[in-house]
Amino acid sequence: MFDTLLTIISFVIVLGILVFFHELGHYWVARRNGIVVEEFGLGYPPRALKLFRYDGTDFTLNWLPFGGFARMKGEDAGDMTPGSFNAASRGARAATLFAGPAMNFLLAIVLFAASLMAGSPIPTGSPRLDVVSPAAAALGLQPGDVVVAYNGAPLRTPLFADDSLMVIGQSATDNLQQLSVLRQGRLITVPVNSVDAVWNAVRSSEYTPVLMTQVTGIAEASPAQRVGLLPGDIVYAVDGIEVTTDTPLNQLVSDRLGQEIVLTIVRDGEWLQIRVTPRVDPPPGQGALGVQISTVNRMASMNLLPALWNGVVSTGSYAMLVLQLPMLLFQGQISPEEAQVSGPVGIAQMIGGAMSATIDTGFWFPILRLSAVLSAALAITNLLPLPALDGGRLLFIFIETIRGRRVSPEREGLIHMIGFALLLGLMLFITVRDLSSAPQTIDWARLMGQ
Repeated sequence: MFDTLLTIISFVIVLGILVFFHELGHYWVARRNGIVVEEFGLGYPPRALKLFRYDGTDFTLNWLPFGGFARMKGEDAGDMTPGSFNAASRGARAATLFAGPAMNFLLAIVLFAASLMAGSPIPTGSPRLDVVSPAAAALGLQPGDVVVAYNGAPLRTPLFADDSLMVIGQSATDNLQQLSVLRQGRLITVPVNSVDAVWNAVRSSEYTPVLMTQVTGIAEASPAQRVGLLPGDIVYAVDGIEVTTDTPLNQLVSDRLGQEIVLTIVRDGEWLQIRVTPRVDPPPGQGALGVQISTVNRMASMNLLPALWNGVVSTGSYAMLVLQLPMLLFQGQISPEEAQVSGPVGIAQMIGGAMSATIDTGFWFPILRLSAVLSAALAITNLLPLPALDGGRLLFIFIETIRGRRVSPEREGLIHMIGFALLLGLMLFITVRDLSSAPQTIDWARLMGQ
């Protein structure tokens, strides 16, 4: 019951925020161009409540909480009187229509940036010191040491150097002020004064990330299953050779097919050595050991300016991916199931899952990240050249520019009305499909390394 209520409430809030900013873009640019906005509504009619009236516009709440609107004077009729949408210039109409998606693009950038600043998952490793700085030497650290943990909490650094990232430390399990260090195959402890001294020692040294690959799945009847490998195991070395970005696990295993190897792993803080023989001819999709692997992700925060730039890049990358989707489907690079469109039910399920993950982990990343994706998706969808959408209306302005005269507003309004009805039918079909299929969820905890 609680999960259902959480899903409904979070869906209404997230969708309300995205739609509010979309319609705010239309409203703001319309007013700047002298177009009268008769009503600014959250949700679809029937009207539930008139909040207030400002500058000739009624601001309302409506009963159907699945969208919103900024109703402009004469938008879908032949009204050509001053202040109507149709009486405005081509440039004013185009700017007003584009402002909604543009606002969602801007919101996506801000939300992507906020998710990075609040903490987002990045691939990490434990630092193996290659060149020891004076600060590290003062702590008693030596070249070749792997700094594993501080006060029982794993100490992780970004897998790829980025000064704008700061890994968010896990809570200590003791208060002994000591480092756990792997030195020449043995775990030792080194006394230290503070975690700041540890980070200063690590960052001032040259190091290589290790302990960077974890097992996430085990195939049935595979060598990995037979020798007792488990999801969550972190692989340190193969036959004494450390797994790094230069010597990844799959390469080390591929070089030893059919030969018994020794995997050095960490399982729940315990170091183990497991002997296993990689298969020469494994079943399709299983690999020589029969394991699924991924990087060891941890949460890291980013400073404002690089986060904003990454927000721009992430929004642009998502937009390009959506635009390339038809070609990727045609080329078979993604399956129709992977490209499946979600309706309100599917989106609500994803939002509910993200909100649950945010509550469970204490990190805002799931709901901020998903909201950013949905905002970008709302912008792109509305720019599609389909009747009733902003892109469809922009298409009529483009045709008007090419022809030198506009399509009859009455005829255009009729086309948009028919298009809206068809879109509602499509939405109903997608909703029925979502209800009959498995809930759409994302494993946020695994993604975040929690």
